[in-house]
Amino acid sequence: MVPQDSGMVAVRNILTRLCKRSGLSSDRLRSTEIDVLPLLDLLAVRQYARRAGIDREEAVLPLVRDLARGLQPTHRLVVDAELSLGLLRENPPPGVDLDQLYAADLGERREYLAVRWAALHEALGAQPIPDTLTVRSLRGAPERRAFTELAAQLATASVFDGAHVVDFAETTAREPDPVDSRGVVTVIGDAVIDHMYLVDRIPGPGGTAPGSYGEHPGGKGLARAVAAARLGLRARLISAVGDDDAGDRILEYLRSERVDTELVKVVPYAPTPVTAVIVAGTGAASTIGCKDERIRLSSQDLRSDAIRSALATSDAVLLTFEQPTGVLEQIMAQLRGLPRRPLVVVHPAPRLDRPQYLYQHLGVVDYLVGDDKDLQALAMADGAASCGDQTATRLRALGVGAVCAIKDFRCAVWSEQVSDRFQPFPTALDDSVGAHAAFSAALVYRLVSTRRPAARNDYVWATAAMVATQSIGAVPGAMPLVSEVERIFKLATEEH
Repeated sequence: MVPQDSGMVAVRNILTRLCKRSGLSSDRLRSTEIDVLPLLDLLAVRQYARRAGIDREEAVLPLVRDLARGLQPTHRLVVDAELSLGLLRENPPPGVDLDQLYAADLGERREYLAVRWAALHEALGAQPIPDTLTVRSLRGAPERRAFTELAAQLATASVFDGAHVVDFAETTAREPDPVDSRGVVTVIGDAVIDHMYLVDRIPGPGGTAPGSYGEHPGGKGLARAVAAARLGLRARLISAVGDDDAGDRILEYLRSERVDTELVKVVPYAPTPVTAVIVAGTGAASTIGCKDERIRLSSQDLRSDAIRSALATSDAVLLTFEQPTGVLEQIMAQLRGLPRRPLVVVHPAPRLDRPQYLYQHLGVVDYLVGDDKDLQALAMADGAASCGDQTATRLRALGVGAVCAIKDFRCAVWSEQVSDRFQPFPTALDDSVGAHAAFSAALVYRLVSTRRPAARNDYVWATAAMVATQSIGAVPGAMPLVSEVERIFKLATEEH
């Protein structure tokens, strides 16, 4: 049974009224006396129109045709004939008179559909063949069920943004470089609106502190995509936002940073996630996430040709463990099955549900980057009894190529090539919210064109990128350019 809310019912009623006369067309939508605004104002219609660069009236028919193809055979035949969608014209079945099935009058279409009911179902491969109907019985439950299902698909469709695709053949305006311009980086992670509270110190229970407030686009996925783009890499983000002003703001911000938003899913009737970030004067931060469970990727999304192609054509994939465990399993299984696997950099999460479900896939992870708490949670290690060496050994035994523990602008690495704790850089702050994102993007920047394992100086360079994020304010706004990282890197190497 399809849930029926007022929006879906309104769309269903519009569709059934549009069946009259010659059926659904852009001209009919422009000239009809029916109030079609609820249909034209659907997220899927607006996004389809914007992506194709056409009017909303012109977008309805191709969108309805696309969705109707996915309906079960009986529902597909009913909406196809009664709206005169012409789906069978693409591959006409033998013995079916398409001129009668798509006649100019609704009554003629209904009559032919009822007469050829069994033959039409056979042409679509339906099993079993439903009992033959009269025109009268067709106008009852079969029509209502078919149009209810179609309306539900239209009203609840989640669509990818597709409004702006960065031309990867273009040179990056910030700091063009013939080496880094070859790197295509796909980031999979969250995009949110950060509510930033800046205080001198984070108050304890019952305490208060004066401060300032601002709102900025943020999120682990968004910050990594922006960081990669600012380093000159060709970045795209796979994420989800709501169909609201906050979602639009995130998309516009990503485009302004030259991040491809083609694969950012817009979820109708759901609010874009918000994260409260309380940042002390030292740079230390506490966060509170407020996320709607509808704002996430689904297994169906990951089966799309667009996402499969994005993963297969990436030089590197940056993955944050913010999606449900089942979705993460599917992403990592897809990566494992690629004939040419991209470089995979993963940021775990301290509250990951059932991390052991991911253990069989950790062999695809080239670099695992997180703080001690993140890494211990993934390894299911007791923080009180487990040191960094023990946690890293557990994770590497599960297949991880390199484990990078980062905290307070410091880095420790365990890998086949490098096992070291690097001397800290001189810093003014104790920490910064964007440090982890900058480290991962900078590491990818150093490796993506060479396809070699990271050497000591690559980790030092990535650590310099963390130091370059020292600021209090919008997190992605602190992501550095190559020149800024190089300056800090040279200072550090001169001192050491």
